[in-house]
Amino acid sequence: MQAAMWIHAAADCLPSGVVDDDRDIDFAEGSRHADIRSRMLSSAMSSTQRRILVIAYKPASLKIALFTLSMLLTMLPGPATAHCDGLDGPVVTLARKALDAGNVDLVLPWVPEDGEPEIRRAFDHTLSVRKLGPEAKNLADTFFFETLVRVHRASEGAPYTGLKSAGLDLGPAIPAADKALERGSIEALEKLLTDEIRKGLREHFHGAISQKKFAPDDVAAGRRYVGAYVSYVHYVEGLWEAATKSAEGHYPVPAVHGH
Repeated sequence: MQAAMWIHAAADCLPSGVVDDDRDIDFAEGSRHADIRSRMLSSAMSSTQRRILVIAYKPASLKIALFTLSMLLTMLPGPATAHCDGLDGPVVTLARKALDAGNVDLVLPWVPEDGEPEIRRAFDHTLSVRKLGPEAKNLADTFFFETLVRVHRASEGAPYTGLKSAGLDLGPAIPAADKALERGSIEALEKLLTDEIRKGLREHFHGAISQKKFAPDDVAAGRRYVGAYVSYVHYVEGLWEAATKSAEGHYPVPAVHGH
């Protein structure tokens, strides 16, 4: 309902016959426009959304104003993390470089082919809005980061839950995986994983074998063994499945056929 209201309000603001015109329009001038602005601001918008709307009401080209409304719609909260969601993650880090260089090709590998048109449009619009000033630049960049991460996450069948703050604790495995690629060496990562697997396997094994011997009529002791046994077997099964099944990628990779 909010999205429909914003779209209709934007349409009300447009003088007839100037949809493709780049001339400046003062959205805040006149009681009619003030009424539309009041209708928009009365809705449940976040502070960031309100700040973007303020830019839309300042004198600017019609295309830029409409773009700010599209940013509002994109930033609406969705259903309630991932390495790629972080502001210091690989997706956003590369997005910053792409915007500064004006080269969208730098980020396209992070989205599937069918998501490319949306990213190209968002990229072009973001570059246009950046020219309005520092505040507009920051908001436009955030819009592009959110769009890129959302499309990227959708490609792996995961929901978009917002950008995550920089410096979040990702645990040891993900940073080690990235460092292995940076250094071109897998030894440290391999040791990290094998040490943890060995430790976990031994703990589950000893937990089960320590409960194995119990009197046949000691039901409580038997249940303790069954609990430890199930935990042990499931742990081993999980390790085997992780080791023998390839991880799901974000989008299909062409198969390599041998002869």
